[in-house]
Order: sequence, then structure tokens, then C-alpha cells
Amino acid sequence: MDARFKVNDWVVYTREKHGLSPGPRAKNISPSPHGDLYSYEVDKYWVVREVLNNTLILETRTGKFHEMSGNDRRLRQATWWERLFYSDRFPRRTPVKKSDIGVAQGNPSSPPGQVASVVLGEVSPGQVVGKSA
Repeated sequence: MDARFKVNDWVVYTREKHGLSPGPRAKNISPSPHGDLYSYEVDKYWVVREVLNNTLILETRTGKFHEMSGNDRRLRQATWWERLFYSDRFPRRTPVKKSDIGVAQGNPSSPPGQVASVVLGEVSPGQVVGKSA
């Protein structure tokens, strides 16, 4: 993987969604053939917390973590415009200890490589977090 992502970088992930009514941040909206649902994309504003080989651990604004490939075409660096005007959509930039991330490795309740969704401050150092509801 190229070194285009570093720890604490602000990134934007474009997520595809489907639903009855797209929200105000939806883009590339297209109706289904019979008009019941819509397909659309929404930008998610995340921060890189860890870089492992070809894998990134990303933190959401609400404190959840996602594991993504660094080569995912839907993942890109935030532009200066997004960093300036959408800074409230990104999580805080303080570094997170690896023990706070809650990577569910070796936890029998989670598949290998799955990253648990945790809220910072509710996990004690060294605690392994399983799947959340």
C-alpha cells in the first residue's frame, strides 16, 4: 500500500445506502425501477486511528470503529474545504490507544478481523470488546 494515509488523517468514505427517503446530505440519488426505494450515496467523515499493512482502522464521529482496506476507491483524503467547513462532522483528533479500539481478535463471540464498535471512555485499557448490538 502506498503511504497516502497516516494516523490522525481526516478521511471521507462514500457509503452507498438504500431507503425510502434520502437525507439532506445524500448525493447521486436514483429511484428504483418501480419507485419504491432510492439508491444514494452519503459521505462519512472519519479519522484514521491505525495503519496496519493494507488495512486502516477508522473512527467515526460517534466513537465507532471500522476496518477498511487502504485501497478502497470509496475512501479518500478530506479536502481543505471539507476540513474547514465540516470539521464538526469529524471525530476529535486526539490519538487513541490500541487497547481502546477493541479489535476483536481472539474473541470467540466475533469473527476474526472484525472491529467492534465502542464508545471511547467506556472501555478500560486492555479490555477486549466483542460485537455490540
